[in-house]
Amino acid sequence: MTTTARSIFMGPRLRRLRRELGLTQADMAADLEISAPYVALLERNQRPVTADMLLRLARTYKIDLADLAGDGGADHTARMQSILKDPMFSDIDIPALEISDLAVSYPGMTEAFLRLYTAYREEQLALAEQRAPVPAGSASGPGVDGFDANDPVAEVRRFLAARRNNFAQLDDAAERLAQTMVQGLATGSAQVSASPSGFIERFRTRHNLQVRYMPPNVMLGSLRRLDLHRRQLLIEDSLDSASLKFELARQLAYLELDNEIGTALEDGKFASKTAELLARRALAAYAAAAIIMPYSIFAKAVDARAYDLEALARQFGTSFEQTAHRVTTLQKPGAEKIPFFLIRVDPAGNVSKLLDGAGFPFARHGGACPLWSVHGIFKTPRQIVTQWLELPDGRRFFSIARTVTAGGGSYGAVRVERAIAVGCAAEHAGQLIYTRDGHGPRADEPTPIGTACRVCHRPKCAARSAPPIGREILPDDFRTSSIPFGFSAD
Repeated sequence: MTTTARSIFMGPRLRRLRRELGLTQADMAADLEISAPYVALLERNQRPVTADMLLRLARTYKIDLADLAGDGGADHTARMQSILKDPMFSDIDIPALEISDLAVSYPGMTEAFLRLYTAYREEQLALAEQRAPVPAGSASGPGVDGFDANDPVAEVRRFLAARRNNFAQLDDAAERLAQTMVQGLATGSAQVSASPSGFIERFRTRHNLQVRYMPPNVMLGSLRRLDLHRRQLLIEDSLDSASLKFELARQLAYLELDNEIGTALEDGKFASKTAELLARRALAAYAAAAIIMPYSIFAKAVDARAYDLEALARQFGTSFEQTAHRVTTLQKPGAEKIPFFLIRVDPAGNVSKLLDGAGFPFARHGGACPLWSVHGIFKTPRQIVTQWLELPDGRRFFSIARTVTAGGGSYGAVRVERAIAVGCAAEHAGQLIYTRDGHGPRADEPTPIGTACRVCHRPKCAARSAPPIGREILPDDFRTSSIPFGFSAD
């Protein structure tokens, strides 16, 4: 064993182990045949843990040596480095060595800092998403300062956004699980994702479950149903291949990654059981995607394909929406890719999915500007439309939009058409295949959009549906403006 700082000093981990075992320092000293003061010195990082001591700990307490040694703080270091990129820390010079020393020597303090920052991000997002006052007499009633406090969907969105829609431990566990079902996961392998037959074999050998495909009239509205009494997993037989594989992966995530999902939920502090249940469902879907599109392999693929979502979907046997959703999750500390936002809307403009990893206020507040292509993409179904966007504050983003279909699969089955928009900040757009052919819209001619009409102060917008807050409307006694609401520019 090497004697580097990464593996010698592990006082806080040793202290946690002792407490988890319910031992005093004297108890552990007796078990290890050393003195109690020496245990205290080890826990305070005043003495290194030798290779002989590591082996003694592993043998005495029947624990895996790798689990005991841990990663030397590599995960905490990566997370700290990612968080300290926040502009609020920009005036503090923190050398990388100090971050590593803190993570290795004081993992408890590091974890406390990470939890505080996550809580801070959640509160910031909650403030940013405050909605208009709830009307008097509404079912939910107004919350603090007249705002609706009972919105489990918004609560789950904040939970995901505060963590940049990434759960590294869940990714790691899902990738290990995928490796047990797929042969040749190395770069260059022809097969990069588990096939339905791989899932079926896993259910049979690991869980004694038989997968059966049943018609819709038998499933009675369910796409997937686990019957533990008969040891069967029932799947609707009209699902397309991408949906079939996703449902198999989702069930496997519930069966084998339940502990990891629970750990990810622990610091959510949800206000209601409904919010916690919705978050659990979101994490199960995240785990399913991580099994089908393992992080390390998918991250390499997006670079090789220049984020060509349709090509990636074919490579991994996934749908366009599943692939688009997955690219928003590639923010694993130390292995980050382009941060994306995603919004899904129906023809009526209702927002059914929001994922914001790119600091795009439109996605956070609902995306009501009709000038954004995501609202007009229904005229050109299944075609990708690219667009450069410019917000009133001058920030620019690049967006791609395309329709997706849910449901169907048989004659008379209900189909739901929705539109998906995925985008990133302008500085990352050059890495996307969509900006390289020279046939799309020009970067120097972005579409001017706003967050919402009531907070958009662009004076010349023919698509405006409401006047901006705080602006005086001009009279039209002698002149009719070309825009719906003329108002003073100052």
